[in-house]
Amino acid sequence: MNKHRIAVIPGDGIGVDVINEGIKVIDTAKELTGGFDVEYTHLPWSCEYYLKTGRMMPEDGLDILKDHEAIYLGAVGFPGVPDHISLWGLLLPIRKEFDEYINLRPIKLLKGIQSPLRKGPEDIDFVVVRENVEGEYSGAGGIVHQGTPSETAIQTSIFTRVGTERVIRYAFELARKRGGKKSLISATKSNALNYSMVFWDRVFNEVAKDYPDVTARLMHVDALAGYFILKPEQIDVVVASNLFGDILTDLGSAMQGSIGIAPSANINPEKKYPSMFEPVHGSAPDIAGKGIANPIGAIWTASMMLDFLGESDAARLVFKAMEAVTEEGTYLTADLGGKATTQQVGEAVRNKMRQLV
Repeated sequence: MNKHRIAVIPGDGIGVDVINEGIKVIDTAKELTGGFDVEYTHLPWSCEYYLKTGRMMPEDGLDILKDHEAIYLGAVGFPGVPDHISLWGLLLPIRKEFDEYINLRPIKLLKGIQSPLRKGPEDIDFVVVRENVEGEYSGAGGIVHQGTPSETAIQTSIFTRVGTERVIRYAFELARKRGGKKSLISATKSNALNYSMVFWDRVFNEVAKDYPDVTARLMHVDALAGYFILKPEQIDVVVASNLFGDILTDLGSAMQGSIGIAPSANINPEKKYPSMFEPVHGSAPDIAGKGIANPIGAIWTASMMLDFLGESDAARLVFKAMEAVTEEGTYLTADLGGKATTQQVGEAVRNKMRQLV
């Protein structure tokens, strides 16, 4: 029997609420499908932890995490702790130190959910592959002459050949595996960013030669944002730099009907280090503990994590049950126009899993 070690970091706000439901769903999948077990390590790292200790995680935090296969993260962020502290104190060190260079975001409209676009589930079903450890979020730069009229901020983007090529190649492989359209769009802005994006485009075109069966094209990111809205049915896989991918995927979440249902994975494809899985809705401290947060994003993220761990049957069961619940529409949270609680949605998914088995 496979036994998987998962580090659980609920984090702040509604992260605690939704991760609780996600864990229950994983445990139900384990019971129903058999063949694997899970050992959880629960870690209290959060903004609350920061306010008590001055750190988002302990000094040996990465050492604690490295012996796990996966990290299941809720959300971080809380009033009183600046966002750059929470981000650079927890999420970015994990992504960078564990070389989680692929950020994978499915943009898929679930059955039963109304998109703000006049589109249906058959029209919105694509994946964004975002470079996750360098580019515009490399953290290189500084501020000089602070507090004077000459104060100057410099933020430097770093694009390496190895970092650029590996994310582009991953996206081509994904486009090939997904079948269907077998197409890949690269988000660029090489007309204005005459070094970084010209370099990105050149690497993209070089790698494309190895995938003659995949239709490849470059598209300026501003035009691509409009394409998301106007012609999502023509999109299969998108590859983008750290910043462009971040913005485009949040646009994709809006297309899905609610950011509360959006999942994500921060992947080290070689599995040399743990990969991290997180819903992307943020901590929403104003509704934390009220039982109204949408757990679908955390449950969908759990399905992605199970698939990454090799438990494909369990992953499919979770996803099918989750979509069956949204399609029926009886148990939806307020962000989707329903009245169900966080716990009721989680219970409905678990009950549907049992019915499907």
